[in-house]
Amino acid sequence: MSSARPSLELTPPSAVGFAEALRFWLKLGFVSFGGPAGQIAIMHTELVERRRWISEKRFLHALNYCMLLPGPEAQQLATYIGWLLHRTAGGLVAGTLFVLPSLFILIGLAWVYLRFGEVPWVAGIFYGIKPVVTALVLHAAHRMGGRALSNAWMWSIAAAAFVAIFALHAPFPAIVLAAALIGHFGAKVAPHVFTLGGEHGRAQKSYGRALIDDDTPPPAHAHFRRNRLLSVLAVGLGLWVVAMAWLVATQGVQGTLTQMGWFFTKAALLTFGGAYAVLPYVYQGAVEQHQWLSGAQMIDGLALGETTPGPLIMVVAFVGFVGGWLKPMFGPDALFTAGAVAATVVTFFTFLPSFILILAGGPLIEATHDKLGFTAPLSAITAAVVGVILSLALFFAHHVLWPQGFSGHFDAVSALIAAAAAVALFRYKVGVLPLLGACATVGLAVTLLAPGWR
Repeated sequence: MSSARPSLELTPPSAVGFAEALRFWLKLGFVSFGGPAGQIAIMHTELVERRRWISEKRFLHALNYCMLLPGPEAQQLATYIGWLLHRTAGGLVAGTLFVLPSLFILIGLAWVYLRFGEVPWVAGIFYGIKPVVTALVLHAAHRMGGRALSNAWMWSIAAAAFVAIFALHAPFPAIVLAAALIGHFGAKVAPHVFTLGGEHGRAQKSYGRALIDDDTPPPAHAHFRRNRLLSVLAVGLGLWVVAMAWLVATQGVQGTLTQMGWFFTKAALLTFGGAYAVLPYVYQGAVEQHQWLSGAQMIDGLALGETTPGPLIMVVAFVGFVGGWLKPMFGPDALFTAGAVAATVVTFFTFLPSFILILAGGPLIEATHDKLGFTAPLSAITAAVVGVILSLALFFAHHVLWPQGFSGHFDAVSALIAAAAAVALFRYKVGVLPLLGACATVGLAVTLLAPGWR
């Protein structure tokens, strides 16, 4: 038996049928918990180690490209691998199924939240999981900082970004642009300072011959052709124009759905560093500018987003649903319809740029194995994002621990839950779902058995 295993590993697996791949992508959409790190780990285990559809080196090459792009890298990675395996249709299926289950789940959870949010047991669950969000965001800043803040320059960029957004209330796009310019010009003076590092930069292990192996030539559809590039860009931009024109024609320029489509298109192009990085921008626009929901509802939405599969940026579907519900464009008797349509519109405009970037840029990346450069702006942006995420943690802590503002009472129970959650994350590496479940139970018990403690 021991002699059979090496021979199997030396032989690549047979070609993957479209139906088999479709079943895998559908399953992945329902089990992709744990944020981008967890989702990438699941794909690595399934696609590189177990199924051997793609080699470690090719997997990491694709991931490095996705990390350079705005948008959720795990969803983009699924799209990229699906495209490599089964052309454009494979990419569309893989990327869509990565987010579709979470869209349906979040629509259902948002409806429960708005319809039954005042019911004591529902309120108790949310009371328990709100403090966890603060700990999770702080933990995200710590994780990213450990990878990105590798020298004094990066620490300085992170500190400047924190001050800019927390104290000076600078817009997030301006912070991203400033960081990119620092990286671009700084790399000319000190290139080693802005080298993109991180845990995804090296391929060391081999799990046997893969269907798409290190030396496998790119398939015919992955060869770069200028006409194909222009066609993909034309179709992608055409879809955006048609969708936006339809919203303007039916809702008007100032209509809720039109404003959502335009705002989340901009947000999609600014999500360097993941969902936590763009949440301050979403808060500025959705809560302060357009008032689609309140700050407290934003925290609740992020808590729900943590409990569902798919990329965390899917919290924008919650934002869309609440905005559609509270600003019903279809009348007071169609609140659920308005919310569901708004959530779908927001999801479409958030993820359309990711599909365009992967399907248009994939052939270029397939021609540049081991030559992917121009990462200095991304390194600086990633450092700035650490400071932005830290400011987000403080924002959430303010709203959770002083729900009526600093002039109101301090919620000691929420503080204890947040502290316990932080210890569980930092010290004991507890998973997100068990942690949320435990804290939700505590919140429910406090609300029902000892409401005076709140």
